[in-house]
Amino acid sequence: MIQTTLKIDGMMCGMCEAHMNDVVRKNCQIKKVTSSAKDGETVVISENELDIPWLKKEIKAIGYELVSYESKPYEKKGLFGFLK
Repeated sequence: MIQTTLKIDGMMCGMCEAHMNDVVRKNCQIKKVTSSAKDGETVVISENELDIPWLKKEIKAIGYELVSYESKPYEKKGLFGFLK
């Protein structure tokens, strides 16, 4: 699993967050996506790397800008994660 954090410029409200989540859900095979206008980021959990150049174009098409991104391995943390 991979966690990709997309830094997004232009998100102002909850509706902006919903638009970003919809773009990612409709165009990428993901496990989970969450956006935060306050933090200016979208966090995506997926099995494979995202197609960043293509996603950047799609994000620009809805009026936002992908400023930067960071990908790292994702390890699920649950209630008993400390036992590992």
